Amino acid sequence: MKIYFVRRSLLLMTSVLVLFCGNIYAQNKPMDKVTLMLNWYLYSEHAPFFLGKERNFYSDEGIDLDIQEGRGSAVTAQAVAAKSATFGYIDITTMIKAAAKGAPLKSTGVLFQLSPMSVMGFTDKNIKNPKDIIGKTVAITPGDSMSQMWPLFLKANNIPQDQIKTVAGDGQTKLNAVINGQADLLLGYVMDQAIKLQDATGRNVTPIKFADSGINQISSGIITNKGLLTENPDLVRRFMKATTKAVEAAEKSPESAVDAMLKANSKAGVRASLIVGMKESIDLYHTKETAKDRPFRVTNKNISDTLDLLVQYGGMDPTTRGKPEDYVTLEFLPLNN
Repeated sequence: MKIYFVRRSLLLMTSVLVLFCGNIYAQNKPMDKVTLMLNWYLYSEHAPFFLGKERNFYSDEGIDLDIQEGRGSAVTAQAVAAKSATFGYIDITTMIKAAAKGAPLKSTGVLFQLSPMSVMGFTDKNIKNPKDIIGKTVAITPGDSMSQMWPLFLKANNIPQDQIKTVAGDGQTKLNAVINGQADLLLGYVMDQAIKLQDATGRNVTPIKFADSGINQISSGIITNKGLLTENPDLVRRFMKATTKAVEAAEKSPESAVDAMLKANSKAGVRASLIVGMKESIDLYHTKETAKDRPFRVTNKNISDTLDLLVQYGGMDPTTRGKPEDYVTLEFLPLNN
C-alpha cells in the first residue's frame, strides 16, 4: 500500500512539475510581433482593436500588436501584399478587385456585412427617405465606390437621374458643399462622413442607407497575405480569436472601445461623436442571416451578391469574378455560438 501511495505521489508531483514548466515556457516564449494596418486615419470603427489591446486579448494570444493608421484601403492592401503589414483592416471589395488581378490577398473575416454607403444631409432639411431626394442637389466623388452604386440606388427607388442635381468633388469638397449650402446631401459612410458633418456644424445628420433599399455589398474586414495562411496558420487563428473577442467586447460597451482608442490617441476625435459612430458601426456587423452568429461570419450569398455588383457596376472583369471562397475564408475564426 505504501508503495502505491508513493508512486501516486510521485506521478502527481511530476504532473505538477510538467505543468509548471510548461507555464514558464509559455510565459517566456517570445511574443509574435504583428502589424495591423487600418484603412484610414483613426475614427469610430477602429475602436474595437484598441479595446482588445487594452484588455490584453492580443497579448493573451501571444501577440504584440502594433496598430497603424492607413491612407486608404488600396494602400493598405498593397502593404499586406508586400508583407510590410501582417494584417489589414480595409474595404473588402477593394481587396477583391486586387486579388482578382493577382494580388496574394485573402480575407479572414468580414466585419461590416451591411454596407455603410448612404446619402445624407442635415436632419432639419427633413430629408428622411429616398423620395425626399427628388429635386435636391447631391455632392458626389466621381469614380469612387459610392458614386458607382448611386445609379443603382436611384433605380431601386424609381427615381430618374435627371430629377437629381449633382456637384462633384473630393471628400472634403463634398463636406464643404453641404456645410455651405451648395448641396443638400452628399454620398458618404454612415459612421464617417455623417459624424464629420455633425462635428463640424453641431447639427444632426440623417443618413439614408443604400442597404435599406436592397443595395448591399460587404465592406470592412480583415485581410492578410495568402502566404501567411499556410506559413503560420496558428498565428492567424490566434489573431482572429483575439479580434473576435475585441469586437464582441465593443458590441457590449461601445463607450469602453472609444475610451480605449482615445487613451491610445487623444486626437482620434470627439468622444460623444465617436460613440455615435461606434454604435452606427455595430449596426453594420450582421445581416438577418448572421444575427445570431459571432462577428466576421459572413455568408457566401452576401459575398456572391457583392461579386455580382462589382461585375455589373464596379468595373470588375467578369472573367475574373471567381467564387466567394476565392476571396474569403472563415476557417481561422473561433468556434461559433
